[in-house]
Amino acid sequence: MRHDEIPAFVEAVIAMGCDICAVDNDMYVFRDADLSRRELVEASPKIRVVDEKFGDRDFLKHEIVAHLRSLGRYVDNGATGSWRDNLAASANGGDQ
Repeated sequence: MRHDEIPAFVEAVIAMGCDICAVDNDMYVFRDADLSRRELVEASPKIRVVDEKFGDRDFLKHEIVAHLRSLGRYVDNGATGSWRDNLAASANGGDQ
């Protein structure tokens, strides 16, 4: 994966129905822990397609995290709630 493909990668993950967010400043996740077994079985082929399309991205981890944080899609260690709370705070002029 190239640096300029990060936004497309994030959009592809969102489009396949998986939540994606940064955790702190050094990692991200996109295999939603809330998926039922059936939903995970349905999502797995889509996840493979995204993996094949974008390829290795480990070396871009910090850049992907920065992009997700810029979108408000992040949670900090120890925080309660979800990344969606960041969007609500931004809309209300707050800062988290």
